[in-house]
Parts: sequence; C-alpha cells; structure tokens
Amino acid sequence: MPVVDAFTYNANPGRVIFGAGTLDRLPAEVERLGLSRVLVVATPAQESDARSLAEKIGARCAGVFAGARMHTPVDVTETAMAVVTRDRVDGLVAVGGGSTTGLAKALALRTDLPQIVAPTTYAGSEMTPILGETRDGRKVTQSSPKILPEVVIYDVDLTLTLPTSQSVTSGMNAIAHAVEALYTRDANPLISMLAENGIAALAEGLPGVAANPQDRGARSRALYGAWLCGICLGSVGMALHHKLCHTIGGMFDLPHAETHTAILPHAVAYNAPAVPAAMEKVARALRVREAAAGLYDLAASLGAQMALREFGMSPTRIDAAVEAALANPYWNPRPLEREPLRELLRAACDGTRPAL
Repeated sequence: MPVVDAFTYNANPGRVIFGAGTLDRLPAEVERLGLSRVLVVATPAQESDARSLAEKIGARCAGVFAGARMHTPVDVTETAMAVVTRDRVDGLVAVGGGSTTGLAKALALRTDLPQIVAPTTYAGSEMTPILGETRDGRKVTQSSPKILPEVVIYDVDLTLTLPTSQSVTSGMNAIAHAVEALYTRDANPLISMLAENGIAALAEGLPGVAANPQDRGARSRALYGAWLCGICLGSVGMALHHKLCHTIGGMFDLPHAETHTAILPHAVAYNAPAVPAAMEKVARALRVREAAAGLYDLAASLGAQMALREFGMSPTRIDAAVEAALANPYWNPRPLEREPLRELLRAACDGTRPAL
C-alpha cells in the first residue's frame, strides 16, 4: 500500500449559500450579521443590480457605490473609503465579478468590515483571502484574514444573463486556479480532489452554457465548479500562470479573465515536464489525452479569443513583461528561464495552439 505524502492543510472560514433564488436570503444574512448600515458595491455596468439589492435590503442599506474597476485601482478604493467613512458603513455587500469583489475586499482590508458577496461570474475571488491592488500600473498581491468574505451567496439565477463570451473566459479563469493548485508547492490531497472535480464540472458545464445560456443545469454545474476552483485559489499558493497574468494584466491593463484564458495553455505547457502527475489529473478531468492542448481546445471551441494581441498586448512589450516576471518570481515547479518565458508569451500573444 503506497504511503500518503506529508502535507499541511488550513481551512478557510466562511458561510456559503448555493442554489437558485438564493439571493432572496440576503436580507436575512444582513440581519444575522447584525448590520444596519450596509454599502452595496458594484461596477458602473451593474449599478442597476446594486440598486435592486439596496431595495431588497431596505432600511439596513446605507447606499450604493457603483465605481468598482478592473484590477482594483487604489484611487477607486480611496474614493469608496471616503463614502464608507462619511456614511458610517458597518458592512459591505458586493454584487458582480472579480472587480466588484476586489473593491469590497480592499475596503475590508482597511476597515475589517464584514462582507457578503453575490458573484455573477465564475472568477472565484470571493473564496479567497487574497487581494491584488494596482497603483501606477503595478499590481501587488497580499493575503490577510480580513480580506476573506464572511458570506458568499451563489445564486445560479445571477449568472443566467452573463454573456456567453464572458462565461467562457470567466470559467477558464476559474479552471486556472484549480490547475495550478494541482502542482503548487503546498498541494494537499483534499485540495487536489477539489481541483480535479472543479475542472471537470466547468469542462462539463461551459459547453452547455455556450450552447444555451439559459440552461440552468449547465449554469449550475459551471457555478459549482467555480466554487470548487475558488476554494483551491484561497487555500494554496499559485505559480507561474498567476504570476504572468498579474504582471501583464497590471502593466498593460489587459482584461483579467481573457488574459487568464490566453495564457493558461502555454503556462501549463511550460510546467508540464516538471509535473506529469498533475498533468494526468488535468487531462483526466478534461477527458482528453494532453492537458495543455486540451485546455486550449476547450476555450477555443467555445469561441474564446486566444491571442493576447487582440486585447492590446504588443509583441514589442514581451521582453518588458519577461523582465517584470523575473524580477519578483512566484515559486514554480519548473525554474523560470528568460528565453522559454519569452517563447511562452510570444505564443500567448499570437494565440497559437500548444504542440503535443
């Protein structure tokens, strides 16, 4: 009988409510936490959703701040902080994707206010004590118990209007969390099990979502997978893929989920020789022969744009991105080497399929 490898596992606290129509439980959750002056945060595009939630909360709502932006710029957080102070806010409700969740987490880091998050995408940020903030084009990531939301309400109904293109890239972003959890330095049996199941659930759900965005079964499967992948992101460290996405996303103001989608197959191809057991798990979850090509084919078959240049990544900036990635590297199972990293980013910039 094989020996189980030694590991360390830390469980993150938090309350998760999953299902359809679960947002109706928001007022009760606000009351359960003893909050009386809640600020609802959202992006400008989801202001109407935020105001609907404010009405649902009623007298316990202090107002709406609909200024969240991609990559959590510090200046936006400072503007929101002024509202928190002025209106004597005692709790935060976030409705939206990673941008909105990021703002709520940035406010919580500064105030330790409790958070209730209602995700509308598959980003997974709501399950992590991690915050990435951008100042002057540089994105800095940190972790703190203050950052972790107290309550997450997963309502399948909130994802029914998520456009197919965003559903696909958001889902690939979630898959990236689970893929890297399988070969991270602090991997453990529980998270590896969740990771493989999360990849499989999204790989099953996303084609159904792309075929029919109103398919509740497919939406439920995808959202369930996103939750599992979010747990992975919040429980263990990440590696090269996340480092590159944070680096070039902040440097060039690239869209978050689309950047993850384009880079993931190439980061996996880079690491594959060093982690064959993890690659077997990814391939098994995808029901394919090879992990990197399988990830590329899944995203491309669902209509995702796989070339970073389409989002503003110029090939002339690849060298600058490589130097930034090497300047403060994450741990990675394969050593970071300048020329292979350059080739990785060149392939992602062009959107070419990883070779088998």
